[in-house]
Amino acid sequence: MSRPECTGPPELYYDNVQASKYSQNSHIIEVQTRMTERAIELLALPDDNVSKLLLDIGCGSGLSGEVITELGHNWIGVDISEAMLKVAIEDREIDGDVILNDMGDGLPFRPGIFDGAISISAIQWLCHANTRDQYPQKRLLQFFQSLYACMNRGARAVFQFYPETVSQSELITAQATKAGFTGGLVIDFPNSTKAKKVYLVLMVGGIQQLPKALMEEERADHVSSIDRRSIKSDKRDKRKLLKRSRRWIEAKKDRARKHGKPECSSLIANRPRESRCDFERGDSILWWIFPFRFGTISDVDSVRIFVI
Repeated sequence: MSRPECTGPPELYYDNVQASKYSQNSHIIEVQTRMTERAIELLALPDDNVSKLLLDIGCGSGLSGEVITELGHNWIGVDISEAMLKVAIEDREIDGDVILNDMGDGLPFRPGIFDGAISISAIQWLCHANTRDQYPQKRLLQFFQSLYACMNRGARAVFQFYPETVSQSELITAQATKAGFTGGLVIDFPNSTKAKKVYLVLMVGGIQQLPKALMEEERADHVSSIDRRSIKSDKRDKRKLLKRSRRWIEAKKDRARKHGKPECSSLIANRPRESRCDFERGDSILWWIFPFRFGTISDVDSVRIFVI
């Protein structure tokens, strides 16, 4: 089976059909959630109870963004697939802001605004040229230079990716280093075929020690910690706003205001309506039925019904 990045441009691969399938696949959602949690763990954000602004590169339909939101942080996502962003906004109703952008052309952000950045299964797409004027080395360098500029000093960027070859990993790492980043690869469960995950941990300013990779003997402990987080997530889900409730509608309107969308506020949103029926249980009602035949009214029938 060929790798997705080898089949063509991502904006064509992730069309409306593929975007819908990707966002509804329970296995993909579970795997991406675990990888996002690990990526945020590798960011080593300070535990000061202050929400951070994170960048989600290749955010897709917002699966990673939902994890960021659950952890109490704000985020902005970029992706080249309009279909994936449409699913994120209309179907998943994400809390973050998303931008249609080709990361190979650079990131359109002001200097030093992000406290961290993550990317799940996206960076390897830049290693492939889909047109004659695309050069992977130049696109990678332009991307990393723009990312370095919009990161705070001391912040980290973590990329989970699936390298096709060793030379591909070396190319990505070399271009990141040339842009000014320090850091390197962290490979979790290196001896496992299925569980092996590769993370590129990049740091802005100063020399920092690379995080420790997870080994096979730590796998059970790590999975159990994720399960504990999922239990907490279930508790959070129970506290989530009930869909179509008044608070849910107000939250949706508030999110629309933040996104700059005009909306009409109403004082009677979701107010329970009084019954328009004046009949009580056991009352009988006489209904008249007028059958129409050939455009004229014929015999008049009546039927008596009871309110139950």
